Amino acid sequence: MTTKRTRGRPPAGDAADRRAAILDAARTQFAAQGFGGTSMRSIAREAGVDVSLISHYFGDKSGLLVATMQLPVNPLEKIASVVKDGPDGLAERLLRTFLGSWDPHRDIFSSMVRTTLGSGDSQAPMLQLARNILITSLVAVLDGDDREARASLISSQLIGMALMRYVVRLPDLADASVDDIVRLYAPAMQLVVTPST
Repeated sequence: MTTKRTRGRPPAGDAADRRAAILDAARTQFAAQGFGGTSMRSIAREAGVDVSLISHYFGDKSGLLVATMQLPVNPLEKIASVVKDGPDGLAERLLRTFLGSWDPHRDIFSSMVRTTLGSGDSQAPMLQLARNILITSLVAVLDGDDREARASLISSQLIGMALMRYVVRLPDLADASVDDIVRLYAPAMQLVVTPST
């Protein structure tokens, strides 16, 4: 017997099942087709729900990607708070926000980085997050014709620092305070944010 699909919010008893079905379909499609190749409609079709229900639970496709990763912090909110004040001081805000969010969850972050780097999968969720949320957000706030390349470089600087701090645990970096990292690293990163002409 087939259950008739209803529009909008599901009855309370079905909400958890439908939310789980959406997440399962999204994980499958993001892994197979990547963020750009996956549509909200195709996820809704596979999950057997109306597309408006995805928006109700997750907001948009970026929110859905973040939800599939089960992160201890919401990177969409963190990145939005960093970029809203523009390029001036962006490097310091980015480092403070990134380190402040991930230092308390070092083991989770380390595991994600190891899994991503070890998989060789260009569609790994963490890489999709970097490409489609972090880099896209940076491009929107940077100036200049080369802003896409610079946004990728800034993302690389963050990921490289995270790799050494959380995975390799290079002693001087792993044990450094947030203030020390910001003092030493933010000026170099800011040069990529606002290069001299």
